[in-house]
Amino acid sequence: MVVSVLEEMRIRSLGVIEDAVVELSPGFTAVTGETGAGKTMVVTSLGLLLGGRADPALVRIGAKQAVVEGRITLDTGGRAAVRAEEAGAELDDGALLISRTVSAEGRSRAHVGGRGVPVGLLGELADDLVAVHGQTDQQGLLRPARQREALDRYAGDAVAVPLAKYAGAYRRLREVATELEELTTRARERAQEADLLRFGIEEISAAEPQPGEDAELAAEAERLGHAEALASAATLAHAALAGNPEDPEGVDAGTLVAGAQRALDAVAAHDPVLSALAGRLGEVGILLGDVAGELAGYADNLDADPLRLAAVEERRAVLAHLVRKYGADGQDAAAVLEWGRQGATRLAELDGDDDRIGELAAEHEALRAELSGLAQELSDARGEAADRFAAAVTAELAELAMPHARVGVALHQTEAADPEQGIEVGGRAVAYGPNGADEVELQLAPHPGAPPRPIAKGASGGELSRVMLAVEVVFAGSDPVPTYLFDEVDAGVGGKAAVEVGRRLARLARTAQVVVVTHLPQVAAFADRQLLVEKTNDGSVTRSGVRVLEGEERVRELSRMLAGLEDSELGRAHAEELLAAAKASR
Repeated sequence: MVVSVLEEMRIRSLGVIEDAVVELSPGFTAVTGETGAGKTMVVTSLGLLLGGRADPALVRIGAKQAVVEGRITLDTGGRAAVRAEEAGAELDDGALLISRTVSAEGRSRAHVGGRGVPVGLLGELADDLVAVHGQTDQQGLLRPARQREALDRYAGDAVAVPLAKYAGAYRRLREVATELEELTTRARERAQEADLLRFGIEEISAAEPQPGEDAELAAEAERLGHAEALASAATLAHAALAGNPEDPEGVDAGTLVAGAQRALDAVAAHDPVLSALAGRLGEVGILLGDVAGELAGYADNLDADPLRLAAVEERRAVLAHLVRKYGADGQDAAAVLEWGRQGATRLAELDGDDDRIGELAAEHEALRAELSGLAQELSDARGEAADRFAAAVTAELAELAMPHARVGVALHQTEAADPEQGIEVGGRAVAYGPNGADEVELQLAPHPGAPPRPIAKGASGGELSRVMLAVEVVFAGSDPVPTYLFDEVDAGVGGKAAVEVGRRLARLARTAQVVVVTHLPQVAAFADRQLLVEKTNDGSVTRSGVRVLEGEERVRELSRMLAGLEDSELGRAHAEELLAAAKASR
């Protein structure tokens, strides 16, 4: 099986680096040099390739953009290769090409296997390819929350499975608690809202408005209010069309049209045109008769009833009041009816809140009981993992020149201030959170007879670095990735302890690629390849480059790291001795 390896990086216009190629060994690569900024840029470059945050301040002054390119040999059947191919990337002879560009304006682009991709994809690939550990990671592990995360990570599925169930139940409990609190604290507001809705619904039911009723009443009111004028007009129109019995000599439209039709009928046989016109006059006569009949009926049926008009106006006032109260400008009785329907629905909801409160309270108690069981399961799994984790880290410390140190992992819970607000774990009501009820504390007893103390208080700077390195090596065994980058995790270490750190990193490099940024010659001597970040200055511009050290150059650099002088005979002798000892111990 091909093991994933970061073969090389090319860095252009990033910080103090103008253009550099970083060639990495499949085993152990040490990055050294006088310029801290240059070494930092190597770490920063890898961070960009892994999807880290793009900062325009990283772009070299005067350049338009910074570019970092990397070539990684992949296991073609591994998750990283599969995910890259899903994103459309193509492998180049088993290698994946990754690039990241950061413009001086802050824009960032990423390419994987020749295909433009979201920067987030780089982070997904990094999870399966590279683990980065630096001094900031050490400081983070001093926090209890990070120590719990570390223990959970080491425990694997034994904790991950119940923790996922616990997290789901915890989220639901928070949702239930929020809804329950809202319902109970707003009881008075809900009662007031229900009273208003109930009053409105009763008022509308009492009035019994009908769809379109207000328009019909408006038309009836208009007719009743002008009954006399309407009757007079209908009578005059009827007389004009059909004649007035009280005026026998009067001429009406019906008589005139009938006379015109008779005149045409007399000669219609001589001309079809006049025959057609005579027929049309007959139709007009029939229509005039029909209209005259309807006018007579309209006038007879029209009744100027003041009592009916008063009743209509009163009904219109009732409807107008409902529209103003439960509708909006320009709306009618239909809007009032819709308000009533919506109000009835909301009232049913409010009336059912008491039942809902009871249901939520029961669910809340059931969820607390479920969380109690899951929290106990988590505590048991963490306790078992804590013993194994402590033993593994203690064994690693023995390999790092701390043979008498003992590491322990303390688990404890905090009593709940209010038992009703806690969950039961181990027969006690304890406080709990989204990750269970356990508080985790990594402790160190540096020598026999010393009481275990939190590592932040019980370890010196050098001891802390070795403890953290031991933790990372234990992680490497339980959750391995192909490549590890250690950024000066040997800070505060020297002498024999530094030699042991170098030896342990070399052993780790037997099964993984290890890249270490270090200032210690004892560590660099164990590397399969040593890279030098060197600084040049032409009087106006400072540049840094990266090159591989071999043979005499490597001895000179180790001598400088040891004695501060490249040509010191004692320093060179010590450097050669370190290289020989490192080679012999592999």
